[in-house]
Amino acid sequence: MYSLPHDHTGARIKRLRLQYGLTQKALSDLSGIPYSTLTKTEQGRIAATPYVVASVARALRVEAATVAGQPYVDELRADALDVLLVPIREALDVYDLGADPDISPRPWPLLRADADELLLDVRAGDIKKAASHVAGLIQEVTTAAHLARTTDGWRILASTYRTAYDVAAKLGYGDLAAIALSRMDWAAGHASDAAIGGIYRYMRALTYLRSGQYRTGTRLVRTGLGVLEQADPGRERDAVTGQLHLGAAVLAGRAKHAHAAEEHLAEAQRYADRTGEAIEVHRLTFGPTNVSVHRVAVLAELDRYDEAAREGARVALPQDWPASRRSHHYTDLARAQMWDGDLDGAFASLLAARKAAPQQAKYHPTVRETYQGLEAAKRALPDTFLSYGTWLGV
Repeated sequence: MYSLPHDHTGARIKRLRLQYGLTQKALSDLSGIPYSTLTKTEQGRIAATPYVVASVARALRVEAATVAGQPYVDELRADALDVLLVPIREALDVYDLGADPDISPRPWPLLRADADELLLDVRAGDIKKAASHVAGLIQEVTTAAHLARTTDGWRILASTYRTAYDVAAKLGYGDLAAIALSRMDWAAGHASDAAIGGIYRYMRALTYLRSGQYRTGTRLVRTGLGVLEQADPGRERDAVTGQLHLGAAVLAGRAKHAHAAEEHLAEAQRYADRTGEAIEVHRLTFGPTNVSVHRVAVLAELDRYDEAAREGARVALPQDWPASRRSHHYTDLARAQMWDGDLDGAFASLLAARKAAPQQAKYHPTVRETYQGLEAAKRALPDTFLSYGTWLGV
């Protein structure tokens, strides 16, 4: 039997509630979270779901990351990841200053290859490698893009900004992720690339998913779908369109709009049937497998955990599927299994999430919440369970 950490999410919710002078009943009314759910979460008897975290954050008018405890500063410092964020922030700040006279960019084929390599690093779960190289590449490509002023140059710059967003978002730095996204939008505008514009709106919608602003996120998806109508018909447009529908499905699921979620999943499936496994298209990993994986996530968001666990167990991930997406799927599956009462299965899925992409899993709030939910179950678990918690830093 293990004890919950002192600073679990429920404890943070209680501390924030008391700071605002609210009773549990008042916060329940403000957030729309059932009173019994709120009290059990504060006591650490049940894990805080993403919906609870976002609802409490909106009610208290704080960032969702504040409720979740992100960024996990001590762990980031121990892994020497915190020092990599400052250069990224500095690189994002010089987007509009033109070419840097002290930088002599390499030829475009090398810059393009490096930008794509960073996208692959993120999808391989190697966040530290991507974080280590993205700032320097942003500065080099920024100068090259301002000198060349070509469509392809701006596209490559947008790709580097996308990697900066991925790194910041995965490490829990929402403010930095938002800056990176705004830079991506700026570069996409210069490139006049509708597909990149659609991807930008998909990623921005996910920021509203995390903050609980589901209506705004859905509006962004609609805008993105409109932008994509300007793109040339074909597999690229279909893949990005399908991915936008997947984002909309999760937004609808978390907002508890089951019918809308099912409609978006059906649309995504229609596009996936046309594209097949389009893992390589803008590194979005779109295709039939991604639709199946998102269906599991949507069922979990709708609190249909038994269905999510059954569907998740049936998903067969292709051998070439990116490690980051594997890890994310096992994270969603672990949450569903925990709430469905399959504690052994949930821990096995947490282990699979760590094996697939350890850096991503370590800093994923759902991994931590699920682990703490298993602790709260007060049931004997394998010795490896305690070492997993030590690895997480909880």
